[in-house]
Amino acid sequence: MLEQFGLHISHDTYCFTPLYEPAKEGIASTPLDTLTVHRNSGLLELNAPQALERSQNELTVYGLLGFIQLQAGEYMIVITGRARIGSLCGSDIYRATTFQILHVPHTMPALTKQQMETEQMFINLLEDHLKQNSFYFSYKYHLTLTIQQQAALGQNSRSQWEEADTRFFSNRFLMEKLINATQHKTNPQDLSAFILPVIQGFVAIVSSVIQRRQVVFGLISRRSLERDGTRYFSRGLDIKGHASNFVETEQILLCDLPQSLSTTEHPLQFSFVQTRGSMPARWGQIPNTRYTPQLWLNNDLSNLDVLDISRTHFDQQIEHYGSQVLVNLVNKKGYELPVGELYRSIVEKLANPRLFYVHFDFHHECRKMRWNRVQLLLDMLEPELRKQSYCFYDATTPVLKKRQTSVVRTNCMDCLDRTNVVQSALAHWVLDLQLREANVLQSTEVVENDEAFISIFKNVWADNADVLSIAYSGTGALKTDYTRTGKRSYAGALSDLSNSILRYIKNNYMDGSRQDAIDLYLGNYRVGKGQLDINTSGKSWQIRVIPPAFFLSFATFVFALFFPSHLAIESSLLYLFLLSFCFAIVLVTWRFIQLHGSEFVNWPKLIQLPTSPEYISRPVAASRWTVTRSNTGLLEEAEEGQEMTSIKKKT
Repeated sequence: MLEQFGLHISHDTYCFTPLYEPAKEGIASTPLDTLTVHRNSGLLELNAPQALERSQNELTVYGLLGFIQLQAGEYMIVITGRARIGSLCGSDIYRATTFQILHVPHTMPALTKQQMETEQMFINLLEDHLKQNSFYFSYKYHLTLTIQQQAALGQNSRSQWEEADTRFFSNRFLMEKLINATQHKTNPQDLSAFILPVIQGFVAIVSSVIQRRQVVFGLISRRSLERDGTRYFSRGLDIKGHASNFVETEQILLCDLPQSLSTTEHPLQFSFVQTRGSMPARWGQIPNTRYTPQLWLNNDLSNLDVLDISRTHFDQQIEHYGSQVLVNLVNKKGYELPVGELYRSIVEKLANPRLFYVHFDFHHECRKMRWNRVQLLLDMLEPELRKQSYCFYDATTPVLKKRQTSVVRTNCMDCLDRTNVVQSALAHWVLDLQLREANVLQSTEVVENDEAFISIFKNVWADNADVLSIAYSGTGALKTDYTRTGKRSYAGALSDLSNSILRYIKNNYMDGSRQDAIDLYLGNYRVGKGQLDINTSGKSWQIRVIPPAFFLSFATFVFALFFPSHLAIESSLLYLFLLSFCFAIVLVTWRFIQLHGSEFVNWPKLIQLPTSPEYISRPVAASRWTVTRSNTGLLEEAEEGQEMTSIKKKT
């Protein structure tokens, strides 16, 4: 697969011409394919005759992300910037830093004003999605596959995109045009050199030295596209058994042999895979502008259709990873109790011997910032961890010496903050075993004693938490002060408070647009030429007026209360009337917002969700759906419902 292209833009064509660096001139000894996109017809042509027409513009691009059809025709998205993350097994890994969206037809079709506005909205959604998330690619390394999966491929000659795990091939929909052309039955064109699988998630690669041995430490988190979405608009399982916020995280350790003369770079290759995903049942949280949203769940397990969705999910996971070690971190009381109880009931009903279930109430066990008590969970899981082992591939032989036979699937409410703390603790424990097997550490030594490396380890896992949290919740992760330093601090708790408030704002008032962007990018919503069938109706005037009235009255009340001298009001009666009037407006508008909360939420427009205002207005059968709401105060809700560290007053 080629690494750089010159994109020549003319009136009639886009032409991708491979480029190569002087250090890699050897690749130019064989003919290099060119790709031409005919702008009038949209047809792709491999090695088309060079046109005499001069280029109007030229770009250097590092990959083709794909094509997408909007109202004004087809658009092409190219990667125009990249940052090198590091190298794995001799292959460079990159993060895409900038993109460009190019209109394929040279002329813009006649669209109405409303269609033009909608077209611009689509473009903005795509640009925001590409800008706000992290995308990674490699021209040689199978980034969608674990080391264990790559070892199983052997010397397979198939193209990288053909071997890619479709769960993590994030631009699979955008690449349909090239894939279909390659697989065309009557007139195929092999465009494999231009099909670049891209993952969304997190990648870190750091070289280090432990006990005078060179090592490479890597972490790859692959976000699944099967039920991608934002925090409150994507919970639980869909009808196909796909889990929200499902992420496969692979910790990689590459080591040199001691005093090795081997020409293989880092021949000892270790990996340890974990997964996270929303609690595997039909449940959700309905945003309604309250700090803790309304919780609903389908707990009618006598209905086989309900139970079968969870069964399907676990069957899929067992097929991919083997037996499942299920770690449930939600609270055993309060707001989260029904979620934990439903999970336990599902596992009991399924009675699958390949499911090992542990419910560890993280907030209770680690209360008062005693986060070292995560060791209690490790002690419970140690027999299963030793049984599942890890991947060990010796590239000098080459032989897969050890296989990971099962996986730990961890969840909390969001599968972000608590989950990342536990996953990093499990990965730390396994890392000691791997370093001992590589003879980097002696049998009684632990990597914790190497301050330089352990700092790398903690910061990589904390960065992983932040990136995955931004993709799902819109903010950085909570509890990362513990992941980075091994200690919980009050400064970290205040940072968590700030992030939690920001999450509340984004999840209620901004996430509809983020969900639309995800659905558009993944092809869950497909736009037809000239199509205009989305819900563009605005909110009623009351809904538009109430929020400004609330904030203006509140600001005026605070200003008048604390800075009365700036008002130049001499009459005490008039001053009291102003305070009373502003306070009354604040109470009335706030009450209105509480009563009609769902109408103020920023809902997705492209795909109607079951949590839309129309759905909420319908009565829900009590026998089938359990709806629960915490009655505790804001700070306790923050701890139980929003994964905020509780801050309690001293009496």
